[in-house]
Amino acid sequence: VQVSNNVKESLAWCDVANVLRIQLERQDIKYLPSLREYSLQFGINKKLIDSLNKEIIIMHPGPINRGVELSSDAADSDQSIILQQVENGVAIRMAVLYLLAARRQS
Repeated sequence: VQVSNNVKESLAWCDVANVLRIQLERQDIKYLPSLREYSLQFGINKKLIDSLNKEIIIMHPGPINRGVELSSDAADSDQSIILQQVENGVAIRMAVLYLLAARRQS
């Protein structure tokens, strides 16, 4: 695993960025000075995406903290497949539950 704290450098390297949500409700200790500071340092916006020398795909499992990890213009851009990702995730979970329920009835 290679760790980088430079978001632009990481996005320039990748083909797909699967951005995760900050789960503030699960943090007993504040790891971030503020959400604004986090967004300025690590947030992904359309301007940043457009500054890359290639197109990348943006993913996010949801729900999005808009304006924190992703700006609305990035989340809603043509490069985003977030809605398809969420829709497919629902179908996959339904299929898994169906298979597990069928196994119990056997």
